[in-house]
Amino acid sequence: MSGGASRETDGVPVRAIAFYLPQYHRIPENDRWWGEGFTEWTNVRRAKPLFPGHEQPRVPGSLGYYDLTNPGVADAQAALARSYGLHGFCYYFYWFNGRRLLERPLEDMVARGTPDFPFCVCWANENWTRRWDGLDSDVLMEQRYDPGDSERLFDAFVRLFRDPRYIRVDGRPLLLVYKTALIPHLAETVALWRRRAAASGAGDPFLVACETGGHEAALAAGFDALVEFPPHRHHAIWLNGVVPGLDPAFEGVLTSYRFQVIQSLRRTVGRERLLRCVFPSWDNTPRQPARGTVFVGSSPELFGYWSEAMVRDTLARFRGEDRLLFVNAWNEWGEGCSLEPDQRYGTQYLEAMRLALARGSGPADALAAMPRWTTSGTAAPAGVGAES
Repeated sequence: MSGGASRETDGVPVRAIAFYLPQYHRIPENDRWWGEGFTEWTNVRRAKPLFPGHEQPRVPGSLGYYDLTNPGVADAQAALARSYGLHGFCYYFYWFNGRRLLERPLEDMVARGTPDFPFCVCWANENWTRRWDGLDSDVLMEQRYDPGDSERLFDAFVRLFRDPRYIRVDGRPLLLVYKTALIPHLAETVALWRRRAAASGAGDPFLVACETGGHEAALAAGFDALVEFPPHRHHAIWLNGVVPGLDPAFEGVLTSYRFQVIQSLRRTVGRERLLRCVFPSWDNTPRQPARGTVFVGSSPELFGYWSEAMVRDTLARFRGEDRLLFVNAWNEWGEGCSLEPDQRYGTQYLEAMRLALARGSGPADALAAMPRWTTSGTAAPAGVGAES
């Protein structure tokens, strides 16, 4: 991965990849742990507003309350994402010492060979707990680590790497790990994976560690890059005391989306091997009604402004296929950060993403006379910018 390149270096565009949650179908474990028929839609439907203007419950738009066991859903999602400029999806991959969970959407897509839309995976390597109920200590599925498991896990990745749709960086399959800090003997694990990759002929993986805390050792251990994972690292402004009509039973946090954008724009990254990530909004009160976090003030315009800035940053610091931008997320409805259409905004967040990719990748001289960002004839949101 090379830093310091200008946009004129090679003309390679930024590839936007959205994280993808495979939690919209029934599995026996969820029936047992959460109740008969549970899917993520269960949380989404039961959400309630906590203050005047709180946008809950969010109701899906054109895709509806889909079931990911229906292959037509994957086709519709891919067609929608492609039409708005997204390059691919990054599926969360759940592996617990050989036991898979929520694997069907990914495995069905691989088996069918459709949709013809790029994908990669992120190993979600943490215990499965009742965190959605606020009970982190109640472990439902434990994640353990040993060399034998590492080999079997990587062999499962290799099978996916062989799919022609799998996303690559200069020929190397792209593999993300959610919490590298949890992996003991990380450098040895990386070395083992690279040996397995060489033996398999599937290509040396391009390893990316998510910035989820304790990730600082990942580069020294042999990872190729880090990727932001907002709202991790966000320094919240506490707005609970200034939002009128807030439910007095709410013990969570209301904070500012605008300030999240400002923090991102002000972050000094220089030549660091850091991939950028944006999110359209955040509200995980469907999962934790009394203890969630709500980012107040998100909008398609502000999301588009932020996304364009990150496109430009990516173009300025990287070249070629290193130019990756991540979005959290495609369909995290329970966390209130989904690009998929809803009944209030329709496709406005997707339109903002498409415009940001187009504007951010355009020639600087052609953009000089244009407003900094707009979807509806208005200039960039007031009070936002590197100097704000």
